[in-house]
This record gives sequence, structure tokens and C-alpha cells, in this order.
Amino acid sequence: MIYPSIDKLLNIVDSKYELVHISARRSKEIAKDGYLQMPDASYKSQKNIGRALEEVSEGLIKVEKNEA
Repeated sequence: MIYPSIDKLLNIVDSKYELVHISARRSKEIAKDGYLQMPDASYKSQKNIGRALEEVSEGLIKVEKNEA
């Protein structure tokens, strides 16, 4: 089973495309500077993309909604 689930993430983020953009951007930040927002042992995933998705799921990455 994939953690966090896509259903839970889509309650936070409006679209799959935006979720991909946010998580890819955060994953690159983790790879570049190594800064994690949670203790290393609390992540279920060992890969940066999974860690970025976990941060979105935990509400550590704020998603602003633009009203056009």
C-alpha cells in the first residue's frame, strides 16, 4: 500500500497536477539542502519524493488556493 494515500492528498491539494508540482519541487529542495521538516525516523519513506508527499499529508507544506 502506498503511503500517504492519493485520496487523502487530494483533500489537501486541488488537482493531481498541482500535487506533482509541489512534491517534485519539495523533493528537489530536500536533495539540494538536506533539510527535513520532521525527524528522520518519523518518515515512512526513504526517498525524497515520498518524504515530500508525507510533508504535504501532515500539513507541513501550505498550499495556497488562487481564486481566479
